[in-house]
Amino acid sequence: MNDDAATLMQNQKIILFDAQCKLCSAWCNFIINNDANTIFKLCSVQSPKGELLLTHFGFSTIEYASMVYVENGKAYTQSHAFFEVVKQLGYPYKLANIFSVLPNRFNNWSYDKIALNRYTLFGKYQYCRIPAPSDAAHYL
Repeated sequence: MNDDAATLMQNQKIILFDAQCKLCSAWCNFIINNDANTIFKLCSVQSPKGELLLTHFGFSTIEYASMVYVENGKAYTQSHAFFEVVKQLGYPYKLANIFSVLPNRFNNWSYDKIALNRYTLFGKYQYCRIPAPSDAAHYL
């Protein structure tokens, strides 16, 4: 295990996201607005820390097909990542977990349809968004 990645992950709940993706940035804003206790840390996949974590888990550092959620040394992707995050946000957001009873194959297919078309559907920043200083506590 890479000591740097292990140190970075220690006692952290990390959401890795594509900072060029407008949908992903909206998701981060949602997390910031609804994670009152700052239990999650956001980390851009384009950042050195993001690349370190992606490499540690064997994910591409060039193509980003899924948000990645890291907790207790385990990486969750696709709909699994989404459900792991929303169930910890409390009501009413944890109610979205009702959809986790649907077959994984369907949930991941749905997730992939949105994720793989996110730039077309929602747009793309030409640069990585810089977080506001007031949101610094939410970032890794």
